[in-house]
Amino acid sequence: MRFAILWLLALPLILGCMPGPKSGQGFTLPDGDAEQGKKTFTQLQCQACHTVKGIEFEAVAAAEDQRMIPLGGDTTYVRTYGSLVTSIINPSHRFALGHNQDEIKTPEGESKMRRYNDEMTVTQLTDLVAFLQGQYTVQPYQPTPYMPYH
Repeated sequence: MRFAILWLLALPLILGCMPGPKSGQGFTLPDGDAEQGKKTFTQLQCQACHTVKGIEFEAVAAAEDQRMIPLGGDTTYVRTYGSLVTSIINPSHRFALGHNQDEIKTPEGESKMRRYNDEMTVTQLTDLVAFLQGQYTVQPYQPTPYMPYH
């Protein structure tokens, strides 16, 4: 009887840990080609809105009020494959910190980034992610040193 009660109590916990129908579990894209990704970056004119630390791209026309969003460089956390894919195919999922949100969002709260989902192939996406992922350098977090309190 006790076993049955424990089982009934544990069942919601076990089921709660199982992936739901929208889970990304089991979803894997093929590896991309970083050199091709750099070419895709320019073909899609990403440089109209983004800079990449240490890389110069041919200038393209951008909106007069366009806020440039930097990519690459030193970071304190790993830019995962999944987070980069999500940032490209669903840019309103999460917004870049450290920027005036009014400059990167529409009045409706959506990202100002153009939607590429109907323009980009899966190969271009995987190549672009391979290129971008290689532009970040993870630096260990350095806490601010504080003087001891007396």
